Amino acid sequence: MVEWTDAERSAIAGLWGKISVDEMGPQALARLLIVAPWTQRHFASFGNLSSPAAIIGNPKVAAHGKTVMGGLDRAVKNLDNIKAAYTQLSKLHSEKLHVDPDNFVLLSDCITVCVAMKFGPSVFTADAQEAWQKFLCVVVAALRRQYH
Repeated sequence: MVEWTDAERSAIAGLWGKISVDEMGPQALARLLIVAPWTQRHFASFGNLSSPAAIIGNPKVAAHGKTVMGGLDRAVKNLDNIKAAYTQLSKLHSEKLHVDPDNFVLLSDCITVCVAMKFGPSVFTADAQEAWQKFLCVVVAALRRQYH
């Protein structure tokens, strides 16, 4: 079980309260597909992913990015039991979608980059980053849980 300090809980909730899922989700997923193009194999049904411009302008990428980022809300609301909150999602990605679990780390890195770019050092301080990255590491561990 993960232990959260009051400061970490506050930092995560405060940062999450500032994040627009509709803005950050598409940016983070597009960044993943651009900087880690091998991840595109999971999104063959999304149509044109041939260039950064095509990825950024792709409505299916944007929609799924919103879904992914919106899924973090479940973790924010279940800080004390993220693993249980993500059991079904982990099974889906492991057993049905066969997503390489390392992709979760790559996506969490892209989310962190997007958050840092959006809010800058006055909001995304070192303390906020520490809490945020710890949070995303716990989410990634929960998503990887069902893998054999």
